[in-house]
Amino acid sequence: MTLTPTEADDLLAAHFAPWVQALGLSAVETGEHHAVLRLPWSDQLAREGGALSGQALMAAADTASVIAVSAARGGFGPMTTVQQSTDFQRAVTDRDVLVHARVTKLGRRIAFLDITLTPEGADDPAAHATAVYALGD
Repeated sequence: MTLTPTEADDLLAAHFAPWVQALGLSAVETGEHHAVLRLPWSDQLAREGGALSGQALMAAADTASVIAVSAARGGFGPMTTVQQSTDFQRAVTDRDVLVHARVTKLGRRIAFLDITLTPEGADDPAAHATAVYALGD
């Protein structure tokens, strides 16, 4: 049984640090092996020059990955980021970002994910990430 977007939002409120919650992430879609979160545009997350900061994008990718793994496992459980690699492809200004996290392999103790971060309404992503998580009981 996978998570609903409402249940994913509840996980965001219950299990993430206040600074992550301050990103304003919300679940748009969840499925058996994926989650899509919305990172709303905010001047507070912009760097000099007006583009969304890479740190905000990476935190959003990490958070969406946790939700996707939770959806694949049927609920939240302890997990730790082991590796995250992000390639930034273009700047994002004045647009929300849709963060698509897809579980590519789910084992008993480890999960692998592929994440794309695309400005809303755009065809091409602004960033791509891969991640690996160690899973607890």
